[in-house]
Amino acid sequence: MAPELVPTNLAKSGFTIPATLPIRAYVTFLAGNGDYVKGVVGLAKGLRKVKTAYPLVVAVLPDVPQEHRRILESQGCIVREIEPVYPPENQTQFAMAYYVINYSKLRIWEFVEYSKMIYLDGDIQVYDNIDHLFDLPDGHFYAVMDCFCEKTWSHTQQYRIGYCQQCPEKVQWPTSELGPPPSLYFNAGMFVFEPDLETYHDLLNTLKVTPPTPFAEQDYLNMFFRKIYKPIPLAYNLVLAMLWRHPENVELDKVKVVHYCAAGSKPWRYTGKEENMEREDIKMLVKKWWDIYNDTSLDYKKPSAPGARTAVVGGAEGEGMNMQPFIEALSEAGVVQYVTAPSAA
Repeated sequence: MAPELVPTNLAKSGFTIPATLPIRAYVTFLAGNGDYVKGVVGLAKGLRKVKTAYPLVVAVLPDVPQEHRRILESQGCIVREIEPVYPPENQTQFAMAYYVINYSKLRIWEFVEYSKMIYLDGDIQVYDNIDHLFDLPDGHFYAVMDCFCEKTWSHTQQYRIGYCQQCPEKVQWPTSELGPPPSLYFNAGMFVFEPDLETYHDLLNTLKVTPPTPFAEQDYLNMFFRKIYKPIPLAYNLVLAMLWRHPENVELDKVKVVHYCAAGSKPWRYTGKEENMEREDIKMLVKKWWDIYNDTSLDYKKPSAPGARTAVVGGAEGEGMNMQPFIEALSEAGVVQYVTAPSAA
């Protein structure tokens, strides 16, 4: 069930873009020499298509080949090498074997030259400008609630009893038997955060004494940020399983960010043979990704002179941005309360 946004002191006149934008950026993560680089190229082009005002930083592990780094730089990405982060060794069976390397994401909290960042997985595409999320109040961790209905969750109590936070009224949590329901749990493929060295060191130090769990860094981030987590609507990270698990919660024409994380859904590997991949909505979303990836007009073009990059958010440079469309987009029926942010729509 989609949550409700509670407006707070909406300025009816909106606001105008300041002359100097805060130092903000999108950030993603890349490891190895495989084909995920295609996903990141697609993401860079998608952000360019929606006219973001901010750059895309790619945190790469040392094993990303120079050829792939050059491809990313040619698409206007800021490539930044990081060292791997490994969890304490134990016998945990991760939901997916490659999840273990995802702890290296924690390094992005060290990118303190940026005041705020939006993290996006490499299998995500942005179909509408989301720059307004940078204006959410500081001091919180913003992300979209996850779904517990896929088999990858079979190790959890939620899956065993059929409980999902996306529709808690369908199967209620048995408080009398299991105590209070679990904390709200987010998908870590997209989140809004503030880089900070103290938080960075706390993340790494706490990891040393925290046993790994099946969903690796996603479980860990949920544990670490549970007290400051604020949900945002699923339009900002549509996990594809929502299309068949909770279709009543999805308004596909309003979705801004699509997360191609379901088995067989990554567009550059898509065959249509895996379960649910023959659906027409999936085919449409895969085609939509390829349309951006193959659009040469979206390839990066170097500015003619230093500082020539123009920030265009939702229209002409310096045009006033009305908050009302954002409020309307987020005001959906539900029980989880959201904070408001100015809109680029």
